[in-house]
Amino acid sequence: MNKSELIEKIAEEAGVTRAAAGHTLDAAIKVVTAALKEGDQVTLVGFGSFLVSEREARKGRNPATGAEIMIAASRTPKFKAGKALRDAVN
Repeated sequence: MNKSELIEKIAEEAGVTRAAAGHTLDAAIKVVTAALKEGDQVTLVGFGSFLVSEREARKGRNPATGAEIMIAASRTPKFKAGKALRDAVN
């Protein structure tokens, strides 16, 4: 399912226009992104949690040359599914 298909399903489920569903989805994504950028965790009970994970700097290897390189520390977003979502999928 892509974004436009998701918007279509949200519009049907909520009984709103596709434009309203699209604006709502965009706003939700923007809010979650801003919260993660600040280092906050976003928890939707029954669905799951969005959080930021810290990766430490580490040594890596260039696969083309075999030369050792340093990979910088970084932050990466993660999603952990809630119990209700896991149960629904299984």
